[in-house]
Amino acid sequence: MFNRPRRPPDELREVLATSRGSFIFAGIFSLFINLLMLLPALYMLQLYDRVLSSRSESTLLALTLLVVALYAVLGLLEMVRSHLLVRISAKLDMSLNTRLFNAMFDAGLRQGRGNGAQPLQDLTSLRQFLTGNGLFAFFDAPWIPLYVAVIFLLHPLLGWLAIAGVVIIASLAVVNELITRKPLNEANRISIVSNQIVAGNLRNAEALEAMGMLGNVQKRWFARQAQVLNLQALASERGGRVTSASKALRITLQSLMLGLGAYLAIEQVVTPGAMIAGSILLGRAMAPVDMLIGTWKQFLNARSAYARLRDLLQRVPERQWHMSLPAPTGQIRAEQVVVIPPGSQQPVLRGINFEITPGEAIAIIGPSAAGKSSLARTVLGIWPTAAGKIRLDGAAIEHWNREDLGPHIGYLPQDVELLEGTIKDNIARFGQAESEVVVRAAQRAGVHEMILQLPNGYDTPIGERGVVLSSGQRQRIGLARAIYGDPRIVVLDEPNSNLDEVGEAALAQALTHLKQAGATVLVITHRPSLLGSVDRIMVVKDGSLQLFGPREQVLAQLKRPARPAQALPRTSSPATATS
Repeated sequence: MFNRPRRPPDELREVLATSRGSFIFAGIFSLFINLLMLLPALYMLQLYDRVLSSRSESTLLALTLLVVALYAVLGLLEMVRSHLLVRISAKLDMSLNTRLFNAMFDAGLRQGRGNGAQPLQDLTSLRQFLTGNGLFAFFDAPWIPLYVAVIFLLHPLLGWLAIAGVVIIASLAVVNELITRKPLNEANRISIVSNQIVAGNLRNAEALEAMGMLGNVQKRWFARQAQVLNLQALASERGGRVTSASKALRITLQSLMLGLGAYLAIEQVVTPGAMIAGSILLGRAMAPVDMLIGTWKQFLNARSAYARLRDLLQRVPERQWHMSLPAPTGQIRAEQVVVIPPGSQQPVLRGINFEITPGEAIAIIGPSAAGKSSLARTVLGIWPTAAGKIRLDGAAIEHWNREDLGPHIGYLPQDVELLEGTIKDNIARFGQAESEVVVRAAQRAGVHEMILQLPNGYDTPIGERGVVLSSGQRQRIGLARAIYGDPRIVVLDEPNSNLDEVGEAALAQALTHLKQAGATVLVITHRPSLLGSVDRIMVVKDGSLQLFGPREQVLAQLKRPARPAQALPRTSSPATATS
C-alpha cells in the first residue's frame, strides 16, 4: 500500500478555524437580525389591516412603541455582530503577522520568490473584507428562504413571484462572477508585478536619473499600467451592466409584487396590508444578493489575497526551532557542499570541502562570478546547501537557531544596506544596547570620529537605506555593525570596496583586533592590501575550490604557471581542503 504524500498544513484555514465559535455566534445574531427585519412588513401589515380599519390611536401607539423597542434591539444585534467580525479580523492579523513577516523574508531569501510587502497588503485586504458589508451579505443570504416563506403565508402567488425574483437575481450574481473573475485576477497579477518593478526602480533612482533612463522605464511601467486599467475597466463595465440590471430588476419585481398584491386585494383574496408587506419582504429577500453583486469586486480581491497567502504559507514552512547550543567557538567545516542560488537551477559551487579552526583569518579570492559571495552566504546559513553540509562547531548550520547564533555572527555584505533609524540603532542591530558597547564597536571600526562630526552624532537619523551617508560611510558603519558585540565569526564581503586610505587603515586595524580577540574571520577581497592580515588564502574559481593553504604558499603558487587544482598543506595543522 502506497503512502500518499502529506499535504502541507493550511495555516490560514487553521487560524480561521480557531474563530469558528465567533463565526457561529455571528450566524446566530444574523438569524435574529433577519427575524427582526420582518418588522417593517409586519408593522405595515398591522397599520393597514388593524389600525386604519379600527381607527384606534391606542393600538397605533402600542404598535409603534413595540416596533421602536425592537428596532433598538436590532441595532444592538447589528453592533454586536460587527464587533465580533472586527475581533475575528484582528485575531487573524495578530495570529499571522509574525509568521507572515518571516515567510516573506524566507521566500525571498531562500527561494528567490519574494513579493515584497504584497503579503502584508493581502492580509490587510482579507482583514478589511471580514469587517465590510460584503461579508454581512454572506451572513444574511442563508435567511432569504425565511422572507420567501412569510410571503407564501400571505399568498402562494406572491410566494412564487418572490422565488422567481430571487432565482433571477441569484443568476445575475453567478453571471457577474463568471464574467469578472478572469480579468480582475489578471489585473491583480499584473499590478503586483508592476508594483514590484516600480519599487526596484525607486531603489535605483540615482542611476536612472543620471543616465536619462527615466523616460524609458516610465514607458514600460505605463504599458503595464495601461494593461491593468484596461482589464479593470473591462471587469468594471461587465460588472456595472450586471449591477444596473440587478437594480432595475429588483425595482421592477417589487412593483410587480405591488401590482399582483393589488390585483389579489381587488379580488378580496388578500388585504391591502398584505400587498405592501409582500413588496417590502421581497425587497429584503433580494437585498443580500444585490449587495453581493455590488461588493463582488471586494470579494474577488479578498479571495485572491486568501489564495496568495495560503500559497505562501504552504510554500514556505515555518522555521523550525532546535535545542539551544553552546556559544560557537568559530570552527567551520564544509563537507561536499553544492550551492544553487535561490530561484536558479544551476549550481554555482560544487564539491566544496574545507575546515577552518577557531581564530583563523581566511581570505577568499578569485575572479568575478567565481562563487565567493555565494560561499559566504552559505557559510552563514543565509542560503541552504543543495547537497552536503556546512557545520559550525560540528553542528549543521541549519540546526542553529538564528536568534541564538545571530549575536555571535558579524556580516558585512558587498552591498551595504542600512535601515531607517539612527546610527546607534544600526550599529546595535536595533537591539537594546549600552552606549559604551556601541561606541567601542565604532572605535574598532575606525568610524567613531566620523560619527561625532554628524549633526546629532550617534543619534543622527540616516533615513531609509542610509541615503544621507556616502557609500564609504555606510560601509564603515556596516563594519561597526558587523563587529558589534565581539562576534565569534565575522564574514566581510569586499569590505574595502568603497574605502579611502583612512578607511582601509581602520579596516586593517579592525582585522587585527578581531584576530587578537580570537574571532574566525573570512574576508572576500580583490585587493592585495588585506592579504597581509590573513593566515590562509582560499582560491575559488569556476565554482570549485582551487587552492587553500597558508598565505605565502598560495601566493607563491599563484605566481607559478597554471597547474591542476590542489590543496596546499598548512604549517600549523593538517590540511583539509580539496577542490
